[in-house]
Parts: sequence; structure tokens; C-alpha cells
Amino acid sequence: MTSFLRKHPGASNMRWWIVGLLFASTVINYIDRQTLSVLAPFLKKDYHWNNQDFALVVIAFRLAYTIGQAVCGRLIDRLGTRRGLTISVTFYSLIAMGTAFATGLRSFAAFRFLLGIGESANWPAATKAVSEWFPRRERALAVAIFDSGSSIGAAVAPALVIGIYSMFGGWQPVVIITGALGFVWLWVWRRFYYPPETHPWINDVERDALLQDRAEASEGTPTVARASWLELLKFRQTWGAIASKALTDPVWYFITDWFALYLVARGFSLQHSLLAFWVPFLAADLGNYAGGLVSTWLVQRGWTVGSARKAVVIPGGIGVLCLIPAAFAPGLGMISLFFGIATFSYSAFSTMANTFPADLFVTDAVASVSGMGGAAAGMGTILSTYAIGYIADHLGFRPALIGASVIPVIAMLVVLALVRNTSSSGRGIVLKI
Repeated sequence: MTSFLRKHPGASNMRWWIVGLLFASTVINYIDRQTLSVLAPFLKKDYHWNNQDFALVVIAFRLAYTIGQAVCGRLIDRLGTRRGLTISVTFYSLIAMGTAFATGLRSFAAFRFLLGIGESANWPAATKAVSEWFPRRERALAVAIFDSGSSIGAAVAPALVIGIYSMFGGWQPVVIITGALGFVWLWVWRRFYYPPETHPWINDVERDALLQDRAEASEGTPTVARASWLELLKFRQTWGAIASKALTDPVWYFITDWFALYLVARGFSLQHSLLAFWVPFLAADLGNYAGGLVSTWLVQRGWTVGSARKAVVIPGGIGVLCLIPAAFAPGLGMISLFFGIATFSYSAFSTMANTFPADLFVTDAVASVSGMGGAAAGMGTILSTYAIGYIADHLGFRPALIGASVIPVIAMLVVLALVRNTSSSGRGIVLKI
């Protein structure tokens, strides 16, 4: 941010208010999806579910989220960020509140499927907004800020959900109250968000600087609007961006969906473990910012954008191996510590993975590539969720933790092999990083 202001004195800071809105959207998105995970121990008891039953409810969400990421990425590129997120948040807020009418496994799965469709637009839309509103040197930090909303939402959800549950003595008021948060955000969003070309509150210095940066990024490369999936898949960079999501997101969803049940399985009371429960999610939040800040600092020090991203990816992938000692740690404090190191490392890696589409592609293709990555991550998460439910019921959580720790290392190697400083090949889709 400092280098941008130094180069463009007098520029307003409207873009940081925009990313604040994206952060708030992500927080609410995660509170809505985490509500059921926090309620899982109570729902399992009320409805006599086992871990495989709960896995089916989670898979219903992931299946819709997988389909929705790819489809919504294309729709966001067509509809624009403002209209696309308005439709998405309205839909999933109504569905989140409607979950109060669920009566059993099938109806819970149906509501979670619909919630997954609605929530799937958040990351493609937010990534597209960053590509519109931020110069290249600031994008990693901007992505870190909005993506950190997932960690904050996951950390806030346990206290909020358990507090509401204890106050009303049931789970239905929980989903109604948390679901209503989206409508508060929508009121602000509709009044505040416009693209930089037409935003009424941005000053000319910031607007001209952003448009100039966008033009420089595309210089010598003709813009291809609405490139097809097949066109995008011809590039190794596309596969690298997809793999970075597909091989890391399932690990995060494993932790967010199952951590409460893991603590209960280890003999800890959820109500008395809230402080320890927060550690992995707060650590993930710090990892978002650390990844974004370190990458941005390296770019400002003269590193290429690609090298600065990979300098974060390498320790990020290796750090998730701390899930192995977490599987054998004897006490709650050590379990939380090792989970915290793993989620810190994951989030630093994830920030780079979420930044790759904006780094590598022109604005008209960013949401599409982000959506494809999210769809691939969803497919991986569906498979891993079913496997985790089966393994937890028959072997316990320890083998699942060991397996999950290795996958980000594979992702790291794939990124190093595929995401390289390669020119556009004249197609006007992939940019040099």
C-alpha cells in the first residue's frame, strides 16, 4: 500500500473499504456454514446420527458447492461482482434461515445442498473484485484480508452458536439468527459497491492509477472476454491454479467440519474447550495475513510476483505436516498448538492459491479460473469427507490426520512445476507473473 501511495500521491483509499466489505461477506459466509458443524454433537445425539450420517450432510453441501463454484464463476464474469454477490447472499441467507424447518437427515442434506449453491459464489466474486480494485503489488494482501474472513468466521461461530443454543435451548433459533446476518451485509453492499470506473466516492487519482495498472498488466496482450473453460484448460498455469486449490482446501474443510467432533472423540467437552477451539482458526487468520504481507513485501523488494508467491507456498505446504504430531499429542493444549501451526501454514499457502487467478489471468477470466479451482477443491473435499466419516467410525481420526498432512506437500510440488513465469502465448488470457 505504501508504494502505491508514494507513486500516486493524493489517491483515495476506497479499495481498502471494498476489501473490508469482501472480508465481512466471507465472515458471514463461514458463520452460516460452520453453524451446523458446531451443532453437530447436539444433532448427532438428537437424531441418532453416526459419523457417516453426518458426513452425508456435509457431502450434500460440498456437492452443491463444487458444482456452484464452476457455474457461479462463469455467472459472476457475466453478471459482474455487484449483482452476482447480491443474488448469492440473498439466496443463501434465506436458505440458512430455512434450515430451521429441517426434520431429519434427508431434509438437513437438502437444505445444506441449497446452501452450498448459494455460498459458492463468494470466492470467485471476491477474487474478481480484487482484480478490479487492486494493483498487482497489493493483490496478495487484499486476498489475504478477505480470505481471513473464513478463519474469523470459523473462530466466531463456536461461541456465537453455543451462546444462542444455550440461550434458547434449541438449534432452530441458531440457524435463524445467524442466517439473518447476510441481510444486514446486503444493505451496506448495495449502497457501497460499484466498480472503480463508476464508483461515486473514489477520487480521480485512485481511479486513474487502478485503470493504468490494469492496462499495463494487459499491455501487448489482447483481451479475450469470456474465454471458454476449454480455452483456459489449455494453459499449464490454469492447472497449477486448480491444483493449488484442489489439494489444499480439503484439508481446511476437514478441520472446520470435524474439529469439534474430533475434540469430543478425544474426550473433551465442547462447552469447556472453546478457548482451545479458537486456536487453529485464529492461527489460520494470522497465516492469511502473514502470507499476504510476506509476498507483498518480497514484491516491493524487487522479487517477481511468481517467485514471491512460491516463497510462501513452500513453507506453507511443509508446515501442514504438523497434523501428524497433532494426531498423537496427549493434551488439549498440545493438540491446539499443532493444529494451529498446521492451519497457519495452510492459510499462508491458501492466500497464494486464491491470488493465482488474479495474478495469471486478465480480469474477464479471473472468476472462471477461480471457480474451476473451487470446483476441483469441492470434488476433492467430497471424496475426503466420505473417507473421513468411514475412517472415523472404524479406525478413529488418527489415520485421517496423517493422510491430510501429506496432501499440501504434493500441492506445493505441483505449483512449483506448473506455475511458472510464462508469457501469454498471444492468446490474451494468461499474463506474465
